[in-house]
Amino acid sequence: MKKILLAFLFTTLSISLMAQGDPKAKAVLDNVSKKVKSLKSLKANFSITITGAKNAKPQTKKGNVFMKGDKYFVSLSGQEIYCDTKTIWTYMKESNEVQISSFDPNENSFTPSKLFTNFYDKEYSYKYIGEQTVGGKKVDVIHLTPTNKSKQYTKVELMIDKAQSVVAGGKMYEKNGNIYQYTVTGYTPNPALQDNMFIYDAKKHPKVEVVDLR
Repeated sequence: MKKILLAFLFTTLSISLMAQGDPKAKAVLDNVSKKVKSLKSLKANFSITITGAKNAKPQTKKGNVFMKGDKYFVSLSGQEIYCDTKTIWTYMKESNEVQISSFDPNENSFTPSKLFTNFYDKEYSYKYIGEQTVGGKKVDVIHLTPTNKSKQYTKVELMIDKAQSVVAGGKMYEKNGNIYQYTVTGYTPNPALQDNMFIYDAKKHPKVEVVDLR
């Protein structure tokens, strides 16, 4: 489930601003980045529905993300991910296991700071598709194509809420036929978040197996 979570969350706004990029798409994405970068902290809710070749029926997961600078905490259906900008802890309740790894901001992995603010990774080309109405809201639709063809997905579709300049949802298409359809709601700007929220507390999780990957 960790791969599913990261594939959804941290791909959606890891955008490239390359020469072949569409100026209209760039303007829309820049507005999102500018708005979120002005915040000290952020909370958002999301849901993911997975369909495709390996899924007999759709699977839906719900969760939320809290962010303070590059620090983040993500909760999703029995899984929790903590990051204090030095260490990442991935706690899986079902297996009673926590995986520990080092945080590397220069690594081409996905982080919530990329999800909401970073459009300069040069990993995608992008194109403005047009305007649609989704759930009663006007959204701008943008298609992203990975420049690295070895990535496991072929296309990412973003829907940007025109009124609020935030990501409202979209789809991610994997090479194996799986489709991740997601929505992002309940944005809360500048919630009061304590720094210890982004650190896994072993005392609160007794008898959990620790897998140190550092």
